[in-house]
Amino acid sequence: MHFADLHLHTHFSDGTYSPEELVGHAQHYGLKLLSLTDHDTVEGCARMAIACGAAAIEFIPGSEFTAEVRGRELHLLGYFLDTANEKLLAEIAKFQAVRQNRIREMVARLNELGIPLEADVVFAIANCRSPGRPHVGRALVQTGHCATLDEAFERFLKKNRPAWVPKFKMSAVDAIELIHQAGGLAVMAHPGLNNSDDLIYQLAEAKLDGLECFHSKHSNATSEHYLKIAAELKLVVTGGSDCHGMNKGKPLIGSIKLPEIFVERMKRRLVERIGQSGLLFASKPTPPAHSPS
Repeated sequence: MHFADLHLHTHFSDGTYSPEELVGHAQHYGLKLLSLTDHDTVEGCARMAIACGAAAIEFIPGSEFTAEVRGRELHLLGYFLDTANEKLLAEIAKFQAVRQNRIREMVARLNELGIPLEADVVFAIANCRSPGRPHVGRALVQTGHCATLDEAFERFLKKNRPAWVPKFKMSAVDAIELIHQAGGLAVMAHPGLNNSDDLIYQLAEAKLDGLECFHSKHSNATSEHYLKIAAELKLVVTGGSDCHGMNKGKPLIGSIKLPEIFVERMKRRLVERIGQSGLLFASKPTPPAHSPS
């Protein structure tokens, strides 16, 4: 049986691994199906596809979008995206510009606090089009203003800390439509972290395709809870580690191993959505394997 990790980040957003390094770690854990879901970008997908091809690993191009419903934040994962889709790329470019402006605003707030950090230093560390708070945190560490990334977040960057700036969020319904028009499936990321079960029902009516039931921060009971909701609403089930490399203390890849039967069901859902045929599979589902912490 083959296993997947469908929630991974590289240095093309706020991860620390390159696509090639990430694939190397996936090989170590015996993973055979991967999706790259960097924030507001598909920039790393081409390199990830090449690295996966060389390692005989199936690759699903994806991205992660920040969205909201009535002021409540959630994240949506897009899978099987057409990375050349013009509307998708145009919208992503807007999101990236907002991200870059957010970095400038955070740096300005740090400057007001007497910390002489420059935005260009953060952009140089990020070296990508989708910079985020971890890059500001790394800049604070590298310039000697904080000892650790955790300290940077605790003192300055967490919500309601002095350098925190609210994140742009698109409408969740618009995000689902954007993913669909780019040929993809729309999945709610880590619902157990959102405290928003009621939104799942609302977004199912807006043609949400699936739930990330298995996540490195979900307990077994949490996973079972969302499996029941997914079954009730006829949503596909996905899972992933949400690995950011060394950004969050330790690499999480290998902590979630999603059996490929769930990926096969995603493919069937995709066939139904885009009206094609030919991708039909049959297998007995097996619960995902959780590696020891």
